[in-house]
Amino acid sequence: MGTWYIIAQIFGVITICFELATYQIKEKTKFFKTSAIGSFFWLCMFICIGLATGMSTQLSVILAAIYSTLRNIIFYWIFQKEDPKHKERGLRILLVMVGISLVAGVFTVLSAPPQIRWLHISGVIAAVLFAVSQYLPGVHSVRLGVLLVAVLIGLTQTPLNILYGDLRWNIMGILIELAKITSVAVFYIRYAAAPKKPQIMMAKP
Repeated sequence: MGTWYIIAQIFGVITICFELATYQIKEKTKFFKTSAIGSFFWLCMFICIGLATGMSTQLSVILAAIYSTLRNIIFYWIFQKEDPKHKERGLRILLVMVGISLVAGVFTVLSAPPQIRWLHISGVIAAVLFAVSQYLPGVHSVRLGVLLVAVLIGLTQTPLNILYGDLRWNIMGILIELAKITSVAVFYIRYAAAPKKPQIMMAKP
C-alpha cells in the first residue's frame, strides 16, 4: 500500500460521510453546499488513486468529480436567491459547463489506454444521460441516471480499469458507488410502500 493509496482511502471515508449526510438534508441550499464539499473530497480521492496507480485511467472520473463539485456550487448559488434572473444566469453557466465537459470528456477518452477505452466512453454517455435526466419531469429518471453512473464509476475503481501499480482495487471508491446504489434502492422500497406520497429529488452525480 503506497502513501497515495492510503490518503485516497481516507478521502473516500470522508466522502461517504458526506454522502450519508447529504441525503438527510431537505433544505436546498444546505443540500447543495454539503454536496459540493462531498464532491470535492470525492475528487481528491480520484486524484490520489491516479497518483498511486496511473493517472491516465482516472482522468474521466476526475473530470466527473470536478463537474459535480462545480455543479453543486452553482446550484448552491442559484438557490440562495429565488429570483428568475439569478436562476437564468446559473443555468447558462451550467450549459457552458456541459459543453466544456463534453469536449474534455472526448479528450479523456482518447487519453485512456485502448483496452479500457470502452469503459470511459460508456461513462461519458452515462454522465450526459444523467445531466439530461435532471431536467426531465418526475422522480424516476434522475435516480435511474444515478444508478447507471454509479455502476460505471464503480467499475473504474476495479482491476477492469486500474491497470498499473501494485494495487488494483480502490475499495472506498467502490463503497461510495455502492452507497449511492443503496440510496436508490431505499428510495424505491419507500416509494413502493407509499407511491402516492410526494417525493423529494435529492440525487447528484
